[in-house]
Amino acid sequence: MSVGFSKQQIAARVAADIPDGSYVNLGIGMPTAVGDALPADKEILLHSENGILGMGPSPAAHAVDPELINAGKQPVTLLSGASIFHHTDSFMIMRGGHLDICVLGGFEVSERGDLANWSTGDTTIAPAVGGAMDLAVGAKRVFVMMNHTTKDGRSKLVRECTYPLTARRVVDRIYTDLAVLQVAEDGLHLVELAPGVSVEHLRSATEATLHV
Repeated sequence: MSVGFSKQQIAARVAADIPDGSYVNLGIGMPTAVGDALPADKEILLHSENGILGMGPSPAAHAVDPELINAGKQPVTLLSGASIFHHTDSFMIMRGGHLDICVLGGFEVSERGDLANWSTGDTTIAPAVGGAMDLAVGAKRVFVMMNHTTKDGRSKLVRECTYPLTARRVVDRIYTDLAVLQVAEDGLHLVELAPGVSVEHLRSATEATLHV
């Protein structure tokens, strides 16, 4: 049996926690997979910061429209009744508190829910914050999807973020390849372990305060 959630399984787990009728923004990178995992029995309107409300799943290869893309420049489809609008109007939706949930990637999340997801401080790579700061403070709830550790095994769930912050105390729930965790005042609370992952493994991979 494989250990941990796959990227598709993380996306499906996030999708399961999105209530029917929600307005949701999916951030660039791993979160875009949630769009293909939404259950058919829920009406969930996906927003993209480049000016779309009502995105559908990814198109088949023969149906790609090069002029219809999300904020990450990936081809998308539109649901019936979808809207396309100005970039300024899109940011008014984000900043005005009209999004129920945003799903973002992360480099680090602190045990208090601080989020760092736009720069690792590496000056050889151009930082690309995009609308992450607006989404993090504007959405009613913030979900973060990411791998639990870095490639060299360092925990990305930390006591204090060392990377430049996107926003403070904004993350509500974290979905990783090892677990689903809820952010609370006293640290991170385990909601669900991924298949094949033990509590001991999770503790060893988590720097932040963890409650089981």
